[in-house]
Amino acid sequence: MSNHQEDQMHREGQFWLGGINRYLGEFVYGGIDGSVTTFAVVAGATGAGLSSQVIIILGFANLLADGFAMGVGSYLSHKSGQQNYQKHKKIEYWEVDHMPDKERDEIRDIYRNKGFEGELLEQIVTTITANRDRWVDVMMKEELEMTQDTRSPLAMGAVTFISFLLIGLVPITVYVFDYLNPTKAPLFIISSAMTAVAFLLIGWLKTFVTRSSAAKGVFETLFLGGAAAAVSYWVGDWLEKLF
Repeated sequence: MSNHQEDQMHREGQFWLGGINRYLGEFVYGGIDGSVTTFAVVAGATGAGLSSQVIIILGFANLLADGFAMGVGSYLSHKSGQQNYQKHKKIEYWEVDHMPDKERDEIRDIYRNKGFEGELLEQIVTTITANRDRWVDVMMKEELEMTQDTRSPLAMGAVTFISFLLIGLVPITVYVFDYLNPTKAPLFIISSAMTAVAFLLIGWLKTFVTRSSAAKGVFETLFLGGAAAAVSYWVGDWLEKLF
């Protein structure tokens, strides 16, 4: 697939995702962690020969505890980022009000380094510094290289938590159904197949965040998830034999 085709695919995907696209990164982040860690729990418990009831208990404990922790972590991280931005913005406002000549020189230096000079440079400086808010916004972006994140920290945390739960439920769903209606089905194989589909979906969604190729995103997620599960299964099997 050419770069032009990949860009077209990303643009079309972002169009259909609409406003959800603003929170897609957190959804992918939570979904990957939820599916990988929960499937790792299932694999480790299966390797240790534990019953379906124990797998369900461990799986749901992981979902609720780790999912909540990730949601809180996401909320605090974005909240801290917004507070840090506002702190530096207040400093810039103070400097513009109390040290305007120095701040004007900094604007001049910034745009001189961009290649502007002479009368055009002075026109740019005059235009920017004529408006206090615009002046500070330029300083935030050009001097401090900071941009404001307008997304709600609460929404970011909620999306992470919900994604963790939704995608993380996939590996243990078959065990829940088997507990309610016992069968002789190969539960771990079915769980592995369902989780692989979840990996494929979340890997595909990740490409809209990283703007990488679909094949790369899908393969990377599938490989890392499978590797984590394989390690967990081996550890569970080894510990079961050891004890």
